[in-house]
Amino acid sequence: MNDLPVYRLLISALSIFFCVSVSAVEVTDLYQDILVVEDKSRDTRLDASRKALLNVLVKVSGDKSADENRVAKQRTKDISDYMLKFEYDERIPGTLKLLVKFEARKIDALIKELNLPLWGMQRPLVAIWLGIEDNRQRELVTQESYPQLEQLIYDKASRRGLPVVVPLLDLQDRRLVGVPEVWGNFSEPVEEASKRYSAERSITARMYQEFNSDNWVLDWRFTNDEMFESNRIIGYRQQIVAQMIDDLAQGLAGEYAIDPNAYYEQRTANLTLKGTESFVDIELAKRRLMNLSVVTQAVILRKTPDSVEFELHHTGTVSDLKKALGLDNAFKDYVDPRAFYHIVDEQSLEYQWVVN
Repeated sequence: MNDLPVYRLLISALSIFFCVSVSAVEVTDLYQDILVVEDKSRDTRLDASRKALLNVLVKVSGDKSADENRVAKQRTKDISDYMLKFEYDERIPGTLKLLVKFEARKIDALIKELNLPLWGMQRPLVAIWLGIEDNRQRELVTQESYPQLEQLIYDKASRRGLPVVVPLLDLQDRRLVGVPEVWGNFSEPVEEASKRYSAERSITARMYQEFNSDNWVLDWRFTNDEMFESNRIIGYRQQIVAQMIDDLAQGLAGEYAIDPNAYYEQRTANLTLKGTESFVDIELAKRRLMNLSVVTQAVILRKTPDSVEFELHHTGTVSDLKKALGLDNAFKDYVDPRAFYHIVDEQSLEYQWVVN
């Protein structure tokens, strides 16, 4: 049986037929981990479960060094305090896997104790366009061209709780993007092609072998990075691809995860939402607000003919709240059509409801 991550299969299938309107992906497996084990003995299960707990801390916090935390390692001695359930997976002949699920509330409390950031379940989907120069020929990485590298990208991203998609590179993609566009980081066609996969962010990467060396070089950068700053990694081929995913996850966590000192401070803010035409719209907007990782409660304060005002109880700062709202393209910054100039206010919580 093909053991691909579920979100990969869904994205691949959906991209053939239509584009999903939501920019972010809800990562539902943050509080669980699956590992290959040798047998079903109690000692093997306990050792694997302790490793799974450390892996979950990395996924939930976005901090790749969370599994090296001394206090975290001590807490694994009381692994049963955090576990919700475990089960074995024997679907692949000759391979035994252990799936361990943990209580989200207790993991969040441990994250707080360890003074780690908390990265919510709504995370940006990243399209990864990777070109490789091998034997003087350049090609884009797909499931057909480089299946092991493509699988490595998905496996590593899954370990970091990062939703990614490696484009299909079928005729529809290739009408916009080929090797030259990826190799030269031509942002416009790459971002246009990434819309098909409903990607919030996209990166281009190129990998080639150093002259007279066994080492490979991997340069990658975001297509919408204003500075077009390139990140360079040197090493063995699979090692640097894995490192790219680690660095990518670390960078996005730094952008979206909530500072541990701010996360557990409850705050309130009023959000004005324009363009809600019915009570159905208002109820849908309320549900989507409640799905944001930083929002703990959404209360309708008042309704006018052209807007609704919510009181949001949230954790983190207003900036954290705006970052979370930015991951759902149902909420767009409101621009007053009568204003001669639109001045961006970092504290403003006026949005336009754009769900059809």
